[in-house]
Amino acid sequence: MSDQSVVQQIKDTTANPAPLGLMAFGMTTVLLNLHNAGLFPLDAMIIAMGLFFGGITQLMVGAMEWKKGNTFGTTAFASYGAFWMVLAGLLLLPKLGIAEKPNDAAMAAFLIVWGIYTFFMFIGTLRLSRALQFVFGSLVILFFLLAAEHCTALKPEFKTFIGIEGIVCGASAMYTGLAQVLNEVYGRTVMPLGPMKK
Repeated sequence: MSDQSVVQQIKDTTANPAPLGLMAFGMTTVLLNLHNAGLFPLDAMIIAMGLFFGGITQLMVGAMEWKKGNTFGTTAFASYGAFWMVLAGLLLLPKLGIAEKPNDAAMAAFLIVWGIYTFFMFIGTLRLSRALQFVFGSLVILFFLLAAEHCTALKPEFKTFIGIEGIVCGASAMYTGLAQVLNEVYGRTVMPLGPMKK
């Protein structure tokens, strides 16, 4: 009797977590940049969104992407989830008397580092959909614009422009997430995402 190896293939039946992560990132980004555009103050609504939806939800999505074997998704969602939690911490820790508020040089360095990281993630999207390329490309621009705001004395109109650019970035992430949901539900392209590179 010969030895035979039994190969069992496990089919992945879990849902696609990316739309949830894209919505968490997109909605939080839109709300923060509505503030940057001057529509309302930086208050508990934005901090809570950053901690719980932008932060914790994206960390959860990163773990779900890891389970699905998606290195890009894991790295992106876990990183940007942590970003939102760090940003909330930068706002809360000084108010709680735990640490000093970062100065403009520190905030510029923080945003530049995130801009560089996002640029390399953008390169990764060149193998993905046009929609994701737009999300990450506009996010690179947003990080460097925000860094410039802390480096130089800018006119109020420029801060409004930064807010508008951020709203566009966040809205593009929301579009991408909703497109993935609706395209899957209807089994056809309802909201186009652009071709995937092969």
